[in-house]
Amino acid sequence: MTPSFILLLALSLLVLRWLGQWYLDRLNRNHVQAHASQPPEAVRNIMDDATYRRSVEYTLAKSRFGQAEELWSLAMKFGFLCSGFLPWSLSFWAAWAGSGVWATAGWLLAVSIVMGLPDLPLEWWSQFRLEERFGFNKSTLKIWVTDHLKMLALSAILGLPLMGGILKLTDWIGDRWWLWAWVLLMAFQAVMMVLAPIFILPLFNKFTPLPAGSLRDRLLKLGERTGFSAKTIQVADGSRRSAHSNAYFTGFGRFRKIVLYDTLIAQLTEVELEAVLAHEIGHYRRGHIPKMLIWAGISSLISFGLLGWLAKQPEFLVAFGFKASSGIAPVLLLAGLLGGAITFWLTPLGTRRSRRHEFEADAYARNAMGEIDSLIGALRKLHEKNLSNLTPHPWFSRFYYSHPTLVEREAALRRDQASATPSA
Repeated sequence: MTPSFILLLALSLLVLRWLGQWYLDRLNRNHVQAHASQPPEAVRNIMDDATYRRSVEYTLAKSRFGQAEELWSLAMKFGFLCSGFLPWSLSFWAAWAGSGVWATAGWLLAVSIVMGLPDLPLEWWSQFRLEERFGFNKSTLKIWVTDHLKMLALSAILGLPLMGGILKLTDWIGDRWWLWAWVLLMAFQAVMMVLAPIFILPLFNKFTPLPAGSLRDRLLKLGERTGFSAKTIQVADGSRRSAHSNAYFTGFGRFRKIVLYDTLIAQLTEVELEAVLAHEIGHYRRGHIPKMLIWAGISSLISFGLLGWLAKQPEFLVAFGFKASSGIAPVLLLAGLLGGAITFWLTPLGTRRSRRHEFEADAYARNAMGEIDSLIGALRKLHEKNLSNLTPHPWFSRFYYSHPTLVEREAALRRDQASATPSA
């Protein structure tokens, strides 16, 4: 393939991805608008009419903003790929800092930061206009700026050594660099899974032990009953940034911790919180986490294999203005810009697997609780408080939603409950 054909193919793939997103968003928006006047019968008992209409407004506002965001992203990618900025920046950086491994890793970090700058106004608008309009934003400009500076510092502290290590492998190993780069990435991610809850997450949230009381006793008894031992239960101050809520667990073995957002504790009753935690424990007991890690590992191995193949194609770099001898660093950068145009079409594979895991975790929670009303009550409240879309288009839902819709989850819980109840 000639360089001009490669460039045309890459730009065409970006446009096709944008068209796919636009079409799915349009389907979903039209479907939601068709049910805007009153909720369908299946969801009438979930939200009152006023809250439902507000959830529709929130869904449509996010859809419109998302389409503008995607169009802006497409324009920026076209600009970076076609303007000659990227090869110029590499030449400029090499003249200033040299072309060694660490200098080139620095170029990757610097150019990635520059390419991220045009997105900052949209991020600000999303946080302080869209989320603010619907009452979700609790952050301040100071917190927002500080968070971005912290993420920038972490990118330098963690990203530079990782990028430098990958680039160094090309000098040491040659054509098989991509395999050992994958091993290095897997090792890095394993270490981060242990260190992130200890050193990184506290940079963004304050974690305090859940006070002694009936809720703590209830959750610890659930852990004992399900064989899920945790070192501690902590509360994260998520309300400093958003009214959205969450719950998760981190760490391994005796270092495992249960984390509840303070917003979640404020929104749910104790038995509903127990049901939510039972669902999260269900992910652990059903082995979903190692399954996801294996899937991610296989996917990244394939990706690195493709990177190794691209690195041997001199026309690929020439197509975007680089010299054929520019090395692996521009290949990594271009793959980051273009990879989503291909992986986008594989999204339903991941969402299908994730949705199956959610059904399994719901079933586990049903068995652990001995009833379904607590989990259904929690799910309804969370959808109401978060103004979740209750009427997504089926194609949009199955393409994007990692969780089944509320109607689907309730139906599965009631069906499983009925089948588990002995007939009189």
